Amino acid sequence: MPEVRLVGAAGEQVGIVGIEDALRMAMEADLDLVEVAPEAKPPVCKIMDYGKFKYEAAVKAREARKNQVNTVIKEMKLRPKIDLHDYVTKKGHIERFLSQGDKVKITIMFRGREQSRPELGYKLLQRLASDIGEAAVIESSPLQDGRNMTMVLAPARKSSGGKAAKPAPVITEYVPAAPAAPAPVVATPVAKPAPVVEVVAAPAPVVSAPVVSQETVEAPKPAVKKVAAKKVATKTSDTAAKATKAPAAAKKAAAEKPAVKKVAVKKAAAKKTSKEEK
Repeated sequence: MPEVRLVGAAGEQVGIVGIEDALRMAMEADLDLVEVAPEAKPPVCKIMDYGKFKYEAAVKAREARKNQVNTVIKEMKLRPKIDLHDYVTKKGHIERFLSQGDKVKITIMFRGREQSRPELGYKLLQRLASDIGEAAVIESSPLQDGRNMTMVLAPARKSSGGKAAKPAPVITEYVPAAPAAPAPVVATPVAKPAPVVEVVAAPAPVVSAPVVSQETVEAPKPAVKKVAAKKVATKTSDTAAKATKAPAAAKKAAAEKPAVKKVAVKKAAAKKTSKEEK
C-alpha cells in the first residue's frame, strides 16, 4: 500500500501520507502504527500504544460482564377455574420473580370440555396483568397453543428520568385465531371409458366317435367248486350219522350193565344158600 490515511497519537487528522512517512512518525513518537480500517480506500492507520489499548479493552469487557444481568424465564401454571386463594398465592410468586429481574411465562392449562371455552383463560390472564400493574410489561400477548394458552411478563425497567416504563396495553376482547384457509379444489378431468368390445368365441366342431360293438362272452364256470361242495356234503352226512349212532350205543351199554349186575347178584345168592344147606 503506497499511501495511508494517518491519525495522530492525540486523535488529530494528519492526512494521507506514504507508508514510509507513517512508520517514521510512529518510531519518532516511540509508539506503534496500527491499521484501524483496512477496508477503506486508502486504509486508515493510527499511531498509538497497542499494549495499553489491549489492556483498556480487556478492562471494559470485564466491567460489562459484571453489570450484565442473566435473565431467567420462570414458568407459572394456572387453571381456568382456579380458586381465589390459589390465585393470590401464585400472583405473589409472580411478583417476587419479577422483582428479582426474571421473566415469567404464565400458562393456562385446559382439560376436557374447557378447551371449548378459551375466553375463560384469556379473562384470567387479563385479570392477572391488571392486578400486577406497572411492575411488569407484557412481552408476549396471550397465545393459544393446543391445550395451553401462554403469556410472557417481563420486569418493567426504569427509564433514564427515573420513571418506570408503562406496561403494554391489555386487550379487552378475546380474538380467536383465524381459521386456516381451505385448500383450493382442483377439478380433475374425468377420463372417458374405453369402448367395450364383445368377443364371441366360435363354437368348437362336434366330432362323433365311432361306436365299437363289444360282445359279452360268458366264461365257463369252474367245476372244482361242485366237487368241493360234494365232499363237504358227504362229511356232514358222516358226522350226522355218527352223532345218531353214539346215543344208541350208549343206551345199549346202559341196558347191558344192569343185567350183568343182576346175574352176579343171583349167583352170589345161590352160593350163600348152598353153603347154608351144607
